[in-house]
Amino acid sequence: MFCRCCFVLILLFTWSSAHNDFFTSIGQMTDLLFMEKDLVSSLKDYIRAEEHKLEQIKKWADRLDVLSSAATQDPEGFLGHPVNAFKLIKRLNTEWRELESLVLTDMSDAFISNLTIQRQNFPNDDDQTGAAKALMRLQDTYQLDTNIISTGELPGSSSVASLTVDDCYDLGKVAYSEADYYHTELWMVQALKQLDQGETSGLVDAVTVLDYLSYSVYQQGELERALGFTKRLLELDPTHQRANGNLKYFEYQLSKQKKAEATEEAEGRHRTVSRGRPDDYLPERRKYEQLCRGEGIRMTPRRQSRLFCRYYDNNRHPRYVIGPVRQEDEWDHPRIVRYHNIVSDKEMEKVKELAKPRLRRATVHDPQTGKLTTAHYRVSKSAWLGAFEHPVVDKINQRIEDITGLDVTTAEDLQVANYGVGGQYEPHFDFGRFPLDETLTERLFVLQMSDVPAGGATVFTDIRAAVWPKKGTAVFWYNLYPSGEGDYRTRHAACPVLVGNKWVSNKWIHERGQEFRRRCGLQETD
Repeated sequence: MFCRCCFVLILLFTWSSAHNDFFTSIGQMTDLLFMEKDLVSSLKDYIRAEEHKLEQIKKWADRLDVLSSAATQDPEGFLGHPVNAFKLIKRLNTEWRELESLVLTDMSDAFISNLTIQRQNFPNDDDQTGAAKALMRLQDTYQLDTNIISTGELPGSSSVASLTVDDCYDLGKVAYSEADYYHTELWMVQALKQLDQGETSGLVDAVTVLDYLSYSVYQQGELERALGFTKRLLELDPTHQRANGNLKYFEYQLSKQKKAEATEEAEGRHRTVSRGRPDDYLPERRKYEQLCRGEGIRMTPRRQSRLFCRYYDNNRHPRYVIGPVRQEDEWDHPRIVRYHNIVSDKEMEKVKELAKPRLRRATVHDPQTGKLTTAHYRVSKSAWLGAFEHPVVDKINQRIEDITGLDVTTAEDLQVANYGVGGQYEPHFDFGRFPLDETLTERLFVLQMSDVPAGGATVFTDIRAAVWPKKGTAVFWYNLYPSGEGDYRTRHAACPVLVGNKWVSNKWIHERGQEFRRRCGLQETD
């Protein structure tokens, strides 16, 4: 029986800065910008047409205003002139009818027609909710204050985009609809802050924001703050029915709480109330997010001194004897290496061009429903490119084989992925841990290597390692031990993209076909 050996090579490229899930691919969202530009141009055409129409009506009205003012000074004298009498009858019989027709002319037909056609390609409510959740994910992962996000002053960003009171309120409502009272509070507080600073809104007022705030902090067990927000609300609107009811309820509950605390204190017991972000389904969430921020990386100076850069020719491979590639050690155990300048800008652009029309959201099998569903833990879209589809894809596959020395004829097609707003892939393994389960295959890691101004690192949560994006490079490591057993140290995650547009291309090389290229071993060693 052959051993199972799995490997990974990932080429990453980026551009720094109708269907659902637009928010999961920045590359496809660029189409929305051009669509909106076209709609704005169409809207301006409509405005010009309306302005021209109103100008004609205004000229007609001004001319008749002067005429009628003079005529009514001496009506009989004016109509005593037969030409004036004729023109009055003609105007009322013909010209006013023409004016009526002009006024009733709908100049919006072209614009409405274009809008109707384009609307089928608009994002929907799910996209808006997904984008809102992405902002909150970035907020948590990179420990960003709501004010920093609201002002748009994100680290690594060269442009500034700000959030209005209405935007902050909408973010709070999305969190509220998910029963996420922690983020509801954060964004409603930000909305209230901007209202207090004098920003105006035609959609929301302080009373509405305070109503959400009092309930969200109450749900987090903070009765005193809930009572405070309720009192402030009633100062603005004393007749607010729900707030008046809440006031009595909060005062009653707070009185009970204080009595209970007094009893516990007398008995030497102390109540602790934990605040902040609630735990979720991912036990290693905080470790993962810490690594995404570049914190807690376990690389000692001594180990770092043993990592080198070198020119690599893969045992004097004919293609690389004269022009070896630059190989850089990224990690020692397990060994992770990066190859520089593996693909050219021209090749990367061609790969993106081929993949972009075919990008689709990642799906997983739901064991409860038996159906395919979108993977909430993976915010990206991907497409698969076969070697036969374009010479560039074939060249990249051959280059991978030449550099790694592995047979790619049994490998999967080239997978191209583009990450969306706050795009990420949560901690996971890419090898099957249950050999008899056909839904799990021996695959390899996904590691992103692209120019991303902020965020987007790939982190290994078990060994506390992080590899940062760099355009045109490839990262390679073995996913399994030579014995065929899975290397659990390679559990990894793709951190959310904070600023930029992350493109990656992955090549999964299976163990079949590598029997004489990577020999099996009995020891679970690197």
